[in-house]
Amino acid sequence: MSTEKPQLAGHSRFRQSTDQISSLITLSHSINVFSTRWKLIINKLNEVLPVLVGIQLEIQDSGENSTLSGLIEEFEETIEFTTKLAQKCIDQSYNGKLLMQSDLDIIFVKLNKQIQCLYEFKSFCCYSIVDSAIVVSKPGPNSSKDDVRFYVNDLVSRFKIGNNEMKKQALICFNEDERFLKIAMEIEGFGHVLIESLSINMEIQEEVLKSIDMICEFDEFIRILVSIGVIGSLIRVLGGGTYSSKCLSTRCLMKCTAECENAWSVSAHGGVTSLLRISASENDSSDELVGLACGVLKNLVGVYEIKRFIVEEGAITIFVNLVKSRNEVSQISAIEFLQAISFGDQKVADSIANEGGIRVLVHVLDPKLSFSSKTRERSIRAIMCLCSDLTGMDRLLSYGFMDHILYFLHNGDISVQEASLKAAFWLSGISDDIKKAMGEVGFLQELVKLVTAKSFEVREMAFSTLSNLVSNPRNRKRFVENDQNVSLLMQSIDQEEGTLCHKKLLLPIIMSLSGCNSGRKKILSSGYLKNIEKLADEEISDARKIVKNLSSNRFVRMVKGIWH
Repeated sequence: MSTEKPQLAGHSRFRQSTDQISSLITLSHSINVFSTRWKLIINKLNEVLPVLVGIQLEIQDSGENSTLSGLIEEFEETIEFTTKLAQKCIDQSYNGKLLMQSDLDIIFVKLNKQIQCLYEFKSFCCYSIVDSAIVVSKPGPNSSKDDVRFYVNDLVSRFKIGNNEMKKQALICFNEDERFLKIAMEIEGFGHVLIESLSINMEIQEEVLKSIDMICEFDEFIRILVSIGVIGSLIRVLGGGTYSSKCLSTRCLMKCTAECENAWSVSAHGGVTSLLRISASENDSSDELVGLACGVLKNLVGVYEIKRFIVEEGAITIFVNLVKSRNEVSQISAIEFLQAISFGDQKVADSIANEGGIRVLVHVLDPKLSFSSKTRERSIRAIMCLCSDLTGMDRLLSYGFMDHILYFLHNGDISVQEASLKAAFWLSGISDDIKKAMGEVGFLQELVKLVTAKSFEVREMAFSTLSNLVSNPRNRKRFVENDQNVSLLMQSIDQEEGTLCHKKLLLPIIMSLSGCNSGRKKILSSGYLKNIEKLADEEISDARKIVKNLSSNRFVRMVKGIWH
């Protein structure tokens, strides 16, 4: 014989439901098995409590409602069954793990569906009172914390239980000031409702993503959002959102993956495949989205296993082709990705070279082509990273890399010129053959011109590169053939603004030159030997060695005696 439940009315019915939920949440604290599934279920229960309270307040003057009674009854039945499952998990008296996992999954789906029905009912109730609702005034910049918190609480209520228009207006208000979102994130259930709105409410998806994007500016809130499933929801947007929504979603993913600890979550939800698909579908109207997708993938390659998967999925071919794109954003993003994925991994660097990546990057440096300075600067950096192994150097030079670097040392914008100078320094330290080749094509004269540059960093790099080059006997001879070269170096030591550090950078070059007869002659004929002697008196070791080289030559002593 079945027993019927006593029919409760009005507030008593709501009180019974909320009590059941609270008891179940308390009971769940004693559960030590299937923790992931129970966490999802409890999150749903925490979400529904404010919804029930909101419905209770809205219908308090409207009497009974048969639709609502049916919803509450179904919900109570689900709670009762869930409570029984909770008790079985506590006692570990369930019949098989797979069966219990299946039951918990079914409960989660039921709760999700029933909560959505309650939201829809609440939205219907709210719709009739939108026009007469009291709107809390937006607090000004000097408003008290209590006023701001009261305003935010009102916005959160409207967002949770309002219709689509109310939700959208609440989100627009949130997005006007990050203070409002920071306070909202401290209110229980707000994060859950925000994330859920991404998948169940397409009409406000873009505004929701703007809110999440702002929230992701704060590391402590990123951790909260990730823990309640934001990454999976963001990745789903990539498969079915508007272009603007996809851009916002990818920007949020880039912020979430700035720390490698969240990379696995992206991979687990199929995000790598989605991001690669976006990157491979580049066209003139998708440059922003492609750039953002590259940024997320660049964050992910910090995890070795994910990097291997990205490579296996054909990423190298995709990004080498992207460098050839006509769009600057896509070009730069692809170049930075190739540099990141090859960092410290010679096998990947070799794969990029075999796919034609080095040739494409050098092609970017061709002065006859119209690539931007920023793209060229990034290309130079990537080439130095990819070609750290000597085996690829012959191939790099055969593509004309050295000639392009020399051209931009003379003609490039400041950023490209500085990148070219770093590349020249890098080349000069690789092998004696490359030093010789650099001297032959004209690097010495271009580097001397930079000795008087305004930027100390540029002068420092020019001195260091010259020092490397003149260590080669042929380059020394070639350098001193021009009377002005040695004179300019000696004069630079005498400049009043030259710091001791500046002078120490010049001395290794002059010391190399003092190792040959023609160099010693040019040093003496410059008229600035006294500056070297002064530094020698100050116990500067390189200066003392230079003076020793000069004084050990009988011809030099004779010339010096004539001058004095």
